[in-house]
Amino acid sequence: MKQHKYISAFIMASTLLFFLGCVSTSTQESTGEYIDDSVITTNVKAAIFNDPTLKSAEINVETYKGVVQLSGFVNSQADINKAAAVAKGIAGVKSVRNDMRIK
Repeated sequence: MKQHKYISAFIMASTLLFFLGCVSTSTQESTGEYIDDSVITTNVKAAIFNDPTLKSAEINVETYKGVVQLSGFVNSQADINKAAAVAKGIAGVKSVRNDMRIK
């Protein structure tokens, strides 16, 4: 009986530590947020790639907690505006930080 209590306590403690490891903080994403951000990044990259006016190889996309950051070099201000508009149109995007530069 005593051994049963120790095993139960160990399982409960392990479960608690597992779930605490998956919790987000202000400086770290949870596992679910990381997966969501990966999906958002992939969708933004695909949308930029499918836009014939943008050179997608020169636009970098990163996502953290739903905030998309665009960086890289483009040919004009119109390309900067277009890439930001494309990113804002993706589901799950909370905001867009546009750090792109004109060549």
